[in-house]
Amino acid sequence: MLNMQKEQLAMYGAKPVREKMLPYGKQWVDETDIENVVNVLRSDFLSSGPEIPKFEEALAREAGTRYAVAFSSGTAALHAACFAAGVETGSEVITSPLTFAASSNCILYTGGKPVFADIDPLTFNIDSQEVYKKITPNTKALIIVDFAGQPAQYNELYDMASNHGLVTIRDAAHSIGSIYKERRPGMSTDMTIFSFHPVKHITTGEGGAVVTDREDFYHQLLMFRNHGITRDEQMLEQQNSPKWYYEMQFLGYNYRITDIQAALGTSQLKRLEQFVKRRRELAVLYNKAFEQMPGLAFQQQAEEVSSSWHLYPLRWKKDFFSVSRDTIFQALLAENIGVNLHYIPVYLHPYYQSLGYQRGICPNAEAVYEELITIPLFPLMTDRDLQDVVDAVVKVYNYFLK
Repeated sequence: MLNMQKEQLAMYGAKPVREKMLPYGKQWVDETDIENVVNVLRSDFLSSGPEIPKFEEALAREAGTRYAVAFSSGTAALHAACFAAGVETGSEVITSPLTFAASSNCILYTGGKPVFADIDPLTFNIDSQEVYKKITPNTKALIIVDFAGQPAQYNELYDMASNHGLVTIRDAAHSIGSIYKERRPGMSTDMTIFSFHPVKHITTGEGGAVVTDREDFYHQLLMFRNHGITRDEQMLEQQNSPKWYYEMQFLGYNYRITDIQAALGTSQLKRLEQFVKRRRELAVLYNKAFEQMPGLAFQQQAEEVSSSWHLYPLRWKKDFFSVSRDTIFQALLAENIGVNLHYIPVYLHPYYQSLGYQRGICPNAEAVYEELITIPLFPLMTDRDLQDVVDAVVKVYNYFLK
């Protein structure tokens, strides 16, 4: 059944809390979304058509920025942001280790070197004081990750970056719909990226975007997603050219999003407020359920921020339990609770180890990783679903508590 000791499995002779597996995350696609996509399928444009700028305009309004450029994935958006920021061979970019690998891989794509700064063990976000320690003459940019949906401390980080001439990139893959000091996600950094994977707040199937107020970044991002090509008469090197003329001015990529995806994104964006409201309701209920359980810790919310709660990471402090986090993880799966783990610190992956990164460089991130389990959180969850998760956590907690 599960790779656990027989005596540890004794409790599972009884019926699990749930009959069917509850996933940790799930998209919410309704009939309006489907109708919008079908309308595109019946139209003249499946790609490079009118739905893309329509989606981008709506996204820029939501983010509070002048511009938005949609991409084929959040990873593509991060890659484009690093390019626009001027990251190149010899550049260093500081980022969090407690994130998906894309937040760091994008630096490698442009020839830069990822530099990992440790996290705050309470908020799980990058620690601004640790960032300060990592700045060198080679530092080009910061990639600041909003872990689980909670905005990082942007005032301190942006001031620090400005004082050192650094470009700030906000990895808001988890945090569209969040608020930092009454500001929307795109208003705290030079560029902000979003992801629209199915488990995120809104989905386009796969997709991402960069939002910015800087016109120079905007034009670079547009070209980067289309092989470095422009048709903009103001940007062409050859003046007085014919209408059909275009130029490839640098080596870009095919990172275009389709009209099919954009139509779904525009429709989903109209329900973002509803999605985030439900996520926050569920998080409050979880917090209330777990706050009196010694040995369990949930992500502490910093002052003047409002998380959009992409994830609900629950920390099982190892000194309180008779078994490892991995056994607890398996026990929750046996209760048909679809748990996950976010994240292995990036530099512990074999590829990064081969680049020379050493275990121990970010002790807080490593300690948190060894105790985290992500439990289900998505807007389609019912109160009954949430109660099932709480019941399973309590059951496993009581069984393995020392």
